[in-house]
Amino acid sequence: MTGKSPAIAALAYHDGEFVPLERALVPVTTQALQYGTGVFEGIRAYVQVDGGLAIFRAHDHYRRLLRSSRTLRIEVGKSAEELCDLTVELLRRIEATEDTYIRPLAYKRALLPGERPGVQLLGVSDALSVNAFRMGSYTDPAGISCSIASWRRPASDVLPVRAKVTGGYVNNALAVDEARAAGHDDAILLNSRGHVAEASTSNVFAVVGGRLVTPPATADLLEGITRDTVVTLAADLLDVATDFHDLGRDDLLNADEVFLTGTGSEIVPVTRIAGRNVGDGVPGPLTTALMTAYQDVVRGKDRRYHHWLQAVHPA
Repeated sequence: MTGKSPAIAALAYHDGEFVPLERALVPVTTQALQYGTGVFEGIRAYVQVDGGLAIFRAHDHYRRLLRSSRTLRIEVGKSAEELCDLTVELLRRIEATEDTYIRPLAYKRALLPGERPGVQLLGVSDALSVNAFRMGSYTDPAGISCSIASWRRPASDVLPVRAKVTGGYVNNALAVDEARAAGHDDAILLNSRGHVAEASTSNVFAVVGGRLVTPPATADLLEGITRDTVVTLAADLLDVATDFHDLGRDDLLNADEVFLTGTGSEIVPVTRIAGRNVGDGVPGPLTTALMTAYQDVVRGKDRRYHHWLQAVHPA
């Protein structure tokens, strides 16, 4: 990140138009604010090796946003392709030329005329906002410390955990607050069955007995796009297959390597868990190789994955 003023945050897409960011507001009566009935995505745009700017896997993010929206009966009113084009236009209008984070939010707005007040999904209008701001890598490549949270990840029959629902992140916030109060950087949450689900905003991978392992979708996790990217790159570039099976607390504590993946955090090594070193207490060789491969892909150095990049400012 740079010390420059955040001038690129001057505009947002809101209520069907591009407006100054200070006008992209919602009233206190907004249903999503009251009840957590919104869905969102986090998307990154990266400076490319040729000097341009490109959004990474924008179409996949917006397809997931639309799936999440259907869960809450939110009518976005745009296709994934239209949302990608809208985002490119936003980044061009704010003249983004550095690594940028994009936050689309689709949400329930207000009761339709004649509807009675209450917690509901039908009879409530829908809205879409997209904003963006400069953001570089913010996690420590030397590794972070994680706790095992006392808070459990909700089961899929309690909350639609495979949708990126705003209200569900209270669970994540509580886990992070507990972890940081105890001196850790992040928290790893177990599900109701005592298996590893995910970290606060990231998926979890471990190297156990030489095998790359990550919990399956049935572990009550959000199936991350960075998670899918890592699985693909491990297989294609490193000839390492990923096993999808449940991980227990002991598996993490005895793993050779552990790392987290997410759009915001990218790939971050976990070098301590619950006060114990992971492996030798430094990023492991597979984690390091994947971190390098990931940066090569998102910055356009590896042309085999250019289909994942949508140009904003071609060089």
